[in-house]
Amino acid sequence: MGFADFLSDAGLTMLNNWLTTRSYITGYGPSQADVTSFKAFKDSPDAAKYPHAHRWYKHISSYESEFSTLSGDPSKAYTTYGPEKSEATLNPKDAPAAAEDEDDVDLFGSDDEEEDAEAARIREENLAAYKKKKEGKTKPAAKSIVTLDVKPWDDETDMKQLETNMREIEMDGLTWGASKLVPVGFGIKKVQVNLVVEDEKVSIDDLQAKIEEDEDHVQSTDVAAMQKL
Repeated sequence: MGFADFLSDAGLTMLNNWLTTRSYITGYGPSQADVTSFKAFKDSPDAAKYPHAHRWYKHISSYESEFSTLSGDPSKAYTTYGPEKSEATLNPKDAPAAAEDEDDVDLFGSDDEEEDAEAARIREENLAAYKKKKEGKTKPAAKSIVTLDVKPWDDETDMKQLETNMREIEMDGLTWGASKLVPVGFGIKKVQVNLVVEDEKVSIDDLQAKIEEDEDHVQSTDVAAMQKL
């Protein structure tokens, strides 16, 4: 399917949804896919209405002087990128039948309107046993390991202070890991840090926004890698 016109609400919504879990149009770094999509805009997307698209637009604009050097095919139209097919179901009758949940198995036998006392007793016993079994199961929290790139403004940025400020951020479900300085070019180095997050508690977008609040030191942040634990 690909992206639609970015001048329309539908097109911007599609892009915003696409970038909910992504920092770039494709892959884990800026490419010509981002360049052609960026150039399809006349202005920055509304931050309140399309927060993920706005974040992406602001970030890609920092690469504007490097557009011609980024990898990829610059001749491809931005409409060749994005979701391959619509997520929406056009007609309820065309929607695939929902997969039967393993928890929805029929434990209680017949649905006859008239039940005798013995059948009712067996049903209640089965129900009580099933509930007890379910209550005894505790699902482990879903977690992800994430590698973030944190870029400074220039080679004079105090990288120790940048990292100190970053690690002072505390969120329920966030655990900071090891970090290292990685050369970017022209004497500039970025901080590459690993962290573990509980998926239901920590939004990576919110964490990136908190890090980028340190405007004296941080130019931008990128998700370099993400993997479920």
